[in-house]
Amino acid sequence: MSDTIMPLNQSMRLRNKFYIFTAMFFYMSLFLLNIPANSAEAAPLIKVIEIEGNRKISSSVISSKIKSEAGLPFSKNSVQDDIKRLYRIGYFDDIRVEIEPFEGGIKLVYIFMEKPTIVSLDFQGNKEFETKDLKEKITITSGAIANLSLITDNVQKIISFYQSEGYWLVRVVPIIREIPEDAAALTFQVEEGPKVTIKKITIEGNKSLSVKEIKKVMKTKERWLFSFLTGSGIYRKEQIRQDLARIRELYQSKGYIYVAVSEPKIRLSPDKKKIFLTISISEGDQYKIGDIRIKGNKVFSDPELYNQIEITTGRIFNRSALRKDIDKIIDLYMDRGYARADVNPLIDVNTKEKIANITFSITEGGVFRIGRINITGNIKTRDKVVRREMRLDEGNIFSKKLIKRSYQRINNLNFFESVDVNPIPRVEEQLMDINIRVKEKLTGMLSIGGGYSSVDKVMVMGELTQTNLFGRGLYLKLKADFSSRRTNYNISLRDPWFMNKPVSASIGIYNEQFDYTDYDKKATGGYIGFGKELSEYVGGNIRYRIEEVEITDVSEDASSLIRDQEGSKLTSSISPSVWKDTRDNYLDPATGSRNALYITLAGLGGDNYFVKGVVDSIWYFPVIWKTTFSLRGRYGYAAGYNGKELPLYERFYIGGINTIRGLDFGEGGPINEKGEKTGGTEELIFNAEYIFPMIDDIKLKGVLFFDYGGAFDKDHTLSYGNMRRTAGAGVRWLSPFGPIRLEWGFNIYPREGENNDKFEFSLGGFF
Repeated sequence: MSDTIMPLNQSMRLRNKFYIFTAMFFYMSLFLLNIPANSAEAAPLIKVIEIEGNRKISSSVISSKIKSEAGLPFSKNSVQDDIKRLYRIGYFDDIRVEIEPFEGGIKLVYIFMEKPTIVSLDFQGNKEFETKDLKEKITITSGAIANLSLITDNVQKIISFYQSEGYWLVRVVPIIREIPEDAAALTFQVEEGPKVTIKKITIEGNKSLSVKEIKKVMKTKERWLFSFLTGSGIYRKEQIRQDLARIRELYQSKGYIYVAVSEPKIRLSPDKKKIFLTISISEGDQYKIGDIRIKGNKVFSDPELYNQIEITTGRIFNRSALRKDIDKIIDLYMDRGYARADVNPLIDVNTKEKIANITFSITEGGVFRIGRINITGNIKTRDKVVRREMRLDEGNIFSKKLIKRSYQRINNLNFFESVDVNPIPRVEEQLMDINIRVKEKLTGMLSIGGGYSSVDKVMVMGELTQTNLFGRGLYLKLKADFSSRRTNYNISLRDPWFMNKPVSASIGIYNEQFDYTDYDKKATGGYIGFGKELSEYVGGNIRYRIEEVEITDVSEDASSLIRDQEGSKLTSSISPSVWKDTRDNYLDPATGSRNALYITLAGLGGDNYFVKGVVDSIWYFPVIWKTTFSLRGRYGYAAGYNGKELPLYERFYIGGINTIRGLDFGEGGPINEKGEKTGGTEELIFNAEYIFPMIDDIKLKGVLFFDYGGAFDKDHTLSYGNMRRTAGAGVRWLSPFGPIRLEWGFNIYPREGENNDKFEFSLGGFF
């Protein structure tokens, strides 16, 4: 048998011939058997039904589609319907029904010619994209049946992908090459055409709104200098449909209820490489809000519901504001358990007076409780690790607010690439099942950071963490810092649910060596701590630490502050802390705050006696266009007691990526007459940041910052003149390897011996 090459449309014509052949055979059979086609009374009984020719699809599946049954009178209409249903399965190229006399009735024999199996799948003509990349865009694979509808659907997927990349004129033709053994080779013949970009977008018919306002809400943009970075300037059908909806939304938020936005007119340049889009707008009249009424409410009083409504009589009609008010009313009901509550805005338009009267028609429904909580997608992570973050249990009254909070907590575990919390109602039982689907990600992280300072010179910092050890949510960290002057090793382990109780436990040991200009420091210690959430957003910790510090190789001309520290001293301290954290996302917050108070009391034995406290507050405010403004303030104070001085290594040293960027370590605090950076007994730091998206798809953001503050002591007092000021810019990337920061800080008022600027980077955590 020789190979044949058959395009998709030719195959469809052949299939139509099969239909005609089947019908002719059917009527010929009736004629030969002398069965009146239209006489139900004379129709013989079906005695037996047989199935032949099927190899890939089981007879039971075929039988389930055949409505003709043994023992029933023969009906040509039923047989025709059977054939149609069987064709819809998509497995057959030909279906014949033979009719034979059998034991005083007839035998129906359904004979099938199955479609070939696709044994190879390939692309030809593709130059811009590799075959392996195109195969990722389709759903058909080797081993699938050569189903015409499936092939056609995948042709459209390939076309959509090419058009999303700017190849608007792409053509894709599927070629089916039949080979022996009921097999076929499928080849998608691709004619890519030139890459087409948007040269100009023209807006017509707009009178009340400017072209700039309209284009601002559109995702589709004209091609410009940096389109290769932003991906703009490409015509995408789905995106342009969404843009038309955005334009209508914009107008309706300005009172133009009956605005009409046309489908874009498309004109190609002569070289077919550029598109000119024209969008026509018919604005209509502007309407104001008239009367506002509420009906159908029983659970909440009218005043309670009116408190949720911000639109007011006399203002310009705003559909976006109306939708927000509807959502607030629904949220109010859903937080009380009315999971099926609905609000239908009835808008009565008075075209003569140009007002729109609005009635909020409420359907309350009943109170729903939580049914089953189903967790899927967690291969490594144990169910209980996810379940314990849920703010609702089976049997609780449904609450949308608590569902949202549960999502935040599961997402903030940072164990999952994606988290989907989907309530599914069981209406008759008034239960709401919660389906939680997660997609796990690698929770082991190798973090590397670096920088340069006048103290450490070149610094390299490494951190190996496993945030979900054994799938139990255990946090293990191995950390090491190296530089020409510094060596630091740190091992810690934290269990957020110690002994399966809502109490966290942590333990750690460390060893640190630092060669300062005038002395060397070696510290060895360990700690153990416990913590507990006191309420949904508030928690507390307490930690005991024991540390031995040895100061050696003190320079002969060192200050008395340093010389007094020489030798070995033991610190035994306890550190309670309390915090409140309402951030929506710990790694990339857009709203909320974190406020904390840390206190350290040393003197539970040992040689050092001091008290140290820090207040730390950081706030995030969403602005516009997915941008965020962040403001952080820190104040710290430390002092010795019981006749002891504050140890040198417990003082505040300001400068660096986590305090004041643009300054070297210690430059933001006291410096004595010998040029030694001695740190302060007091610190005050403010950091202001404006964070904006650069490339949403890869979570790349830019940041502009201003830092203000310093460290102080009795000789270097807290005053305006001693506060340091820096500003700068950077980028932040939530990469697959962990959060990356690259920031360049500029020293606004550099002092003698200081650098004008400083570049720093880190991988593994934002401050």
